[in-house]
Amino acid sequence: MRFLRPFLFAVILCGAFFYFTTYRGNHVFPTTFLGHPQQVEISEASGPEPLDAEEQNNIAVYRKNIGSVVNITSRAMTFDFFYGVVPEEGQGSGFIIDKDGHILTNYHVIADARQVKVALHNRKTYSATIVGTDEAHDLAIIQIKAPDLVPMTLGDSRNLQVGQKVYAIGNPFGLAGTLTRGIVSSIRPVQEPEGGARIEEAIQTDAAINPGNSGGPLLNWHGEVIGINTMILSSVGQSAGIGFAIPINTAKAVLNDLVTLGRVRRPALGARTLPIDPDLAQQLGLAADYGLLIIQVLPGGAAERAGLHGGNQRAYLGNIPIMVGGDLIVTIDGQQIEDQQDLAQVMNSHRAGDTIRLTIYRGKQKMDVNVSLGEAKEQV
Repeated sequence: MRFLRPFLFAVILCGAFFYFTTYRGNHVFPTTFLGHPQQVEISEASGPEPLDAEEQNNIAVYRKNIGSVVNITSRAMTFDFFYGVVPEEGQGSGFIIDKDGHILTNYHVIADARQVKVALHNRKTYSATIVGTDEAHDLAIIQIKAPDLVPMTLGDSRNLQVGQKVYAIGNPFGLAGTLTRGIVSSIRPVQEPEGGARIEEAIQTDAAINPGNSGGPLLNWHGEVIGINTMILSSVGQSAGIGFAIPINTAKAVLNDLVTLGRVRRPALGARTLPIDPDLAQQLGLAADYGLLIIQVLPGGAAERAGLHGGNQRAYLGNIPIMVGGDLIVTIDGQQIEDQQDLAQVMNSHRAGDTIRLTIYRGKQKMDVNVSLGEAKEQV
């Protein structure tokens, strides 16, 4: 009997402990002998939330353009030391520019390719032919024969503003139909790696661009193409928030040549020039303290045909002999020209045969001269 009382007290104590710590805290949810709940309470939304204006625009831009963005697979042959000639595949993006099946992409996407395949958003695949290439601008046109193609709308890349919203659509890492969003981070000249093309006024963006996005469109808020995604700046080979696109106006200037000739008739002014700064202008007694001084007009070139004058007096720039006394170019089509980079930007937006208007100083006299651009001797 004396052992029964402590035993009963222990049983009551254990029962009370079980009640307050286990049973009472879980009595709302009966459990199985394994301890798993038979019912789980969750919080559910009352219904689909309405999309805000920004989300609606994101969706509208995607739906408008996704059918025109393609996945490009190229196959080239490379030499392996152990296996000899072996096939190598690459992937990129592109977009349809007309109903005839012409597709704009990067040159490096199809460079050295022996076979090019294009997959549409509807998953149908077509063989493509290379129509034209422009290695200097990293641009290429390929073509497929397919029905009911919907071309994209090419916008205007002039006057882009830093902070402007942009979209990138492409196939990063082969993930077809991927949309990313960001802003225009800067407009700056960049040099592609390994001696690639120099892109004047490249569009820098923080929209995620990864391997496989090359050749795909960069779009503005209205869903118009303003650039061709081409490269990233990253130490790990994937997006680090710094991507670059070729301005669509650069592509539009050469599209006709690429489609009709298969190459670009590179425009040339036909003159050797020297950039002028205030110090040099003062030494030479020039009428303006900026611009490009024409040192020499090339025989038979556009500048000579337009009547522009080269230098006629020998002078020295350090130890380098130059010819001075020629015309001083200060603007082209109203755009101020300060160095050869400014001139290159103008050339990139024109092709051979276009007419540009130069404002020059001949001595102290200011005048306008129309120049019909010639074709550069080197053909890409």
